[in-house]
Amino acid sequence: MIAELGLAALWLSAALAVLQMVAGAMGYRSDKASLAIYARPAAVVQAFLATLAFFLLLYAFAITDLSIKLVATNSHSMKPFVYKLTGTWGNHEGSMLLWVAVLALSGGLLAGLERRLPERTMSATLGVQGFVALGFYAFLILSSNPFERLPVPAPEGSGLNPLLQDIGLAIHPPTLYIGYVGLSVAFSLAMGALITKQVTPDFAKVMRPWVLAAWVFLTFGIGAGSYWAYYELGWGGWWFWDPVENASLMPWLAATALLHSVSVLAARDALRTWTIMLGVVAFSMSMLGTFLVRSGVLTSVHAFAVDPERGTFILVLLGLYIGGALAVFALRASTISEGKRFSATSREGALVFNNVMLSAILAIVLLGTLYPLLTEAFDVRVSVGPPYFNPASAIFAIPMFAVMAVGPLLRWKDDNPRRIQFELALLGAVVIAIIAVVAIFGEYPVLPILGLAFAIALAIGAFLPLRGRNLKRVPTATWGMVLAHFGVAVSLFGMASESAFTSERLAAVAPGDIEEVAGWSVELESVSPVAGPNWTAFEARLNVSRGDGETVEMRPQNRNFWAPPQATSESALLTRWDGQLYIVIGDAAGVDEAGNQRWQLRVWWKPFVTFIWYGGLIIVLGGIISIVGRMQVDLKRRRFAAKAKQRRDEEAELGGGVVPEPAE
Repeated sequence: MIAELGLAALWLSAALAVLQMVAGAMGYRSDKASLAIYARPAAVVQAFLATLAFFLLLYAFAITDLSIKLVATNSHSMKPFVYKLTGTWGNHEGSMLLWVAVLALSGGLLAGLERRLPERTMSATLGVQGFVALGFYAFLILSSNPFERLPVPAPEGSGLNPLLQDIGLAIHPPTLYIGYVGLSVAFSLAMGALITKQVTPDFAKVMRPWVLAAWVFLTFGIGAGSYWAYYELGWGGWWFWDPVENASLMPWLAATALLHSVSVLAARDALRTWTIMLGVVAFSMSMLGTFLVRSGVLTSVHAFAVDPERGTFILVLLGLYIGGALAVFALRASTISEGKRFSATSREGALVFNNVMLSAILAIVLLGTLYPLLTEAFDVRVSVGPPYFNPASAIFAIPMFAVMAVGPLLRWKDDNPRRIQFELALLGAVVIAIIAVVAIFGEYPVLPILGLAFAIALAIGAFLPLRGRNLKRVPTATWGMVLAHFGVAVSLFGMASESAFTSERLAAVAPGDIEEVAGWSVELESVSPVAGPNWTAFEARLNVSRGDGETVEMRPQNRNFWAPPQATSESALLTRWDGQLYIVIGDAAGVDEAGNQRWQLRVWWKPFVTFIWYGGLIIVLGGIISIVGRMQVDLKRRRFAAKAKQRRDEEAELGGGVVPEPAE
């Protein structure tokens, strides 16, 4: 009964998406169209039904309903309960249902809460959102039905990929999906404003919180995924420029540019065309990421789909959405007025420069991601990795960081750089001093050292806009900007330090052997078998110490799961303020001269690597504070408008007439 109810909810949601799309189109053509009034209710009810369908699937996984094919192929009765739940979206069909549920819920919130846009613009927006949702409903129902029944219930489930049996599965995919879907709402708003020729600061103020929220969730999701891969995969890296990693990075780069552009439009009535274009590009990148992960063209722990028909379906959707949006943009772009002009030496100019740099980095990542796929179609296999991505991105990232440090110090519209010559001299001196000091003490790669220098300069520059101001009167949104920029500096510092100063030791050790790495002493005490709820493992007991410090026990494992059968490495991490000790135990490696069993042991000391994720959390915190600040401003404006209206009503009542509202 669960499967039937869930599938019925999906069909009804799809029907409501059709109604929303048609009603939105009618509302755009005429405010008095008979169907136009149904666009908002259709979106709200659709949100309820899609969310209901997802929770029904969640319940099916919770009780391990083996009559449902998806549960039988991706779960197991002996699996820990938390992984039964997270396994709901640890597969293709379940993850797409989560995507659709979040998409519908976002559309319902937009329809139910937003009242600031002109009704024609809102109708067009809801129509576009219904069109986007309909494509995903069709994909889910016709080619990826999560509620498909088995002819005969399976006696036992096949289990979930052991790499996905981690708390990271509860955090990483949902947060990324919320970010992707937030960009779909931004896309719908951009199309609605473009269609109705209402690309105004008021439109930007509505769009900004959706972009900001999407950017916050994307930032958190990418950071969580990076740390999950770092400790789970056992290879000691936090980013490898894998195509699936890039699939999440590209929307983030576009969303970052869009966030700054929409902020300029909201505050200064500039960058109108740029904002619409970035709204299309950001959603295009999320759709492209969906295609890469769901089409089967990539093989990884992320790529659930291997059916070419599914890939073709998504490719058709990509062509419809993005091709249609670009066609509308080409037809309507000339109708968008220019907006207010500004000088190159202004805050707007700095934001435009950095948006161009972000766009260039996006193009580099896009080319490096798609090029191997294109060559493989002609039976030519090439590998594009860090040797391409790192230097090519740095060409644009370094000037971007430099402008990012000084941009917030500039005034809006026009400014003279001489006004901030002290700040410019200070930041320049910091960069030169850091590079000189590091060069004196050793030979290190150029890019990490540049990253280290600009990270420290950016950290200082993040707080310079507060210089000379009354901190109690600094707007909340400004604090959010300061924290977000400081978070970027902290993450960049961690990346540069880990890349430049990491030490590694690979050895075959027997009990009693001691290895040294970067001042750390690592002694293997023993290796013994242990068992978990659905795995067995060899667990090493290691005694580690640094100098005369206390001895700490670490226990890395080499696990073997049986449902499905797979071996994994469970790393052991020891975190200190200045870095992290990372240890992995491998397979048996013969015996030593005394007849003792030896084991492969890999040890890294990674200076300040945790700053990568600390910085990410600070960025997220800055984004949340900015959202709160914008909400406070909007609330004050609404209260002021309500009081002004009340005064006008009272004056009209006392005067016996109608007092006209002031002109905008």
